Amino acid sequence: MRTRSAKHASPRSFRWRAYFLAGGLILIAGGLLCRAIDLQLFEYSFLSEQGDARFTRIVDIAAHRGTITDRYGEPLAVSTPVDSIWVNPKQIALAGEQIPRLAAALQVNPQELARRITSNLDRDFLYVARQRQPAEAARIKALGIPGVYLSREYRRYYPAGEVTGQLIGFTNVDDQGQAGLELAYDPSLTGIDGEKRVIQDRFGRIVQDVESIRPARPGRDLVLSIDLRIQYLAYRALKAQVAEQKARSGSIVVIDIATGEVLAMVDQPAFNPNDRDQMLPRLYRNRAVTDIFEPGSSMKTFFVAAGLISGRYDDRSIINTSPGFIKVDGHTFTDEHDWGSIDLAMILAHSSNVGIAHVALSLPPKLIWTTLHGFGFGQLATDGYPGESAGLLTPYERWRTIDIATMAHGYGIAVTALQLAHAYATIGAYGIERPLSFLRVDSPPPGNRVMSARLSRELIGLMRAVISPEGTAPTAAIPGYSVSGKTGTAWKADDGTYQEHDFTAVFAGVAPASAPRLAAVVVINDPQNGLHQGGDVSAPVFSAVVGRALRLMAVAPDEPVEQTEDLKVASLQ
Repeated sequence: MRTRSAKHASPRSFRWRAYFLAGGLILIAGGLLCRAIDLQLFEYSFLSEQGDARFTRIVDIAAHRGTITDRYGEPLAVSTPVDSIWVNPKQIALAGEQIPRLAAALQVNPQELARRITSNLDRDFLYVARQRQPAEAARIKALGIPGVYLSREYRRYYPAGEVTGQLIGFTNVDDQGQAGLELAYDPSLTGIDGEKRVIQDRFGRIVQDVESIRPARPGRDLVLSIDLRIQYLAYRALKAQVAEQKARSGSIVVIDIATGEVLAMVDQPAFNPNDRDQMLPRLYRNRAVTDIFEPGSSMKTFFVAAGLISGRYDDRSIINTSPGFIKVDGHTFTDEHDWGSIDLAMILAHSSNVGIAHVALSLPPKLIWTTLHGFGFGQLATDGYPGESAGLLTPYERWRTIDIATMAHGYGIAVTALQLAHAYATIGAYGIERPLSFLRVDSPPPGNRVMSARLSRELIGLMRAVISPEGTAPTAAIPGYSVSGKTGTAWKADDGTYQEHDFTAVFAGVAPASAPRLAAVVVINDPQNGLHQGGDVSAPVFSAVVGRALRLMAVAPDEPVEQTEDLKVASLQ
């Protein structure tokens, strides 16, 4: 019975099982087909994007910042390749046990790193370290921690360090100019990053470059007017003198008279832009451009210039300074001695307050203002140097008699070291005011004539007396070269009151006097070691720097060398 029943039921049972199996397969195949159609037709874009996100990526091609060099190609600011380390918080959070390994490699606090990652899980990009050396970054990447990636960047390096600190300035971590010439020329120095599409493996390593979307465009290189040799000379001499005189600060500017190029500009105290720990905000500013001061008797040169331009005075004019003082609107101006009747050269040589007051008060105020403005006072000396001050020159309509007498010996008017150097360079250029340039100039630019060549030569000749033994600055003399210039010593004002123990010591001049090539200004702020006169404090720095600069530039001597340089001057070099 069992045998017949099994034989009877077997074909029907087999047939139903076959139908059931075939139906199941058809349903599965139909489901797969529907899912395939859904994926291909309705979810293709989403899946394609997700696939690209995992295996293809658009990455930036870092463009380096333009190089800054001196006029002879010596590097002053260069960009070196570095790697920054970033993570995808979503990916690394899935391997949370790896965060302490990453923290140890980065030398950061593991709890702080974990907090940063877990609090940014909604992001796909998070920097964990910036601008590490490529070898160090490669070691971190080799740990194989999921979600850790590298990106190539550039870090700014300054080969001259603090020698050019305030002048060149610095960039921030994103390679953007923050001060000095880095900021002034940031638009042209900044490169434009490129983009390319790449294929990456699951560890984020680039397997293949697919296409270039946009090529990187490096920043434009800058060739400055600065002569690094003269910059070093100025740096060493100024630093030594500021330290010796226990001064608060100092500045020096050297200008090529023929072209208007700034060959050197140094401030003290300085900072090293390569060492971020010593970059204090109070050290950032370029004092030679931003800080204004009352120039003292160095301004007398330009009142003599106004007298020559007026036609009322020439190099033979005599002014009676007796009895050694003059009263103006109830104020008394005195000289160190009663010089009697002296000419313009002796007014400058003895720095006679009485003599220059007589000259100034005999001139029309408008003529004085026009002369001072023509030499650049009361206006910017450059075309956009960050933080530059225009100084202070009030309109002549507001001048009182006492204002004219006060300005004649350097009070009531404020200038920058760069402005003053520019004005003396204009005298040295025989009355042609040329625009200043921090970029190398291949040919002298046209300028504006503010004083005739004949009168400028007379003025240069008058200033030579200042460097004579009877003048206020024999220490400015340069063996082998004639020098014309003027000292300035001014009390500093604090809350509207002049402090009789705080001084600004100045020397400004040109050399060689027979055919001026260099103009320079030295400003020493608040010397506290016993000396405070411009002829004692600032003039030796002028001699040391300009003397060696003339020799470096192969400028022919115009005077016989009768003696070796003073030991004090030599020590500044």
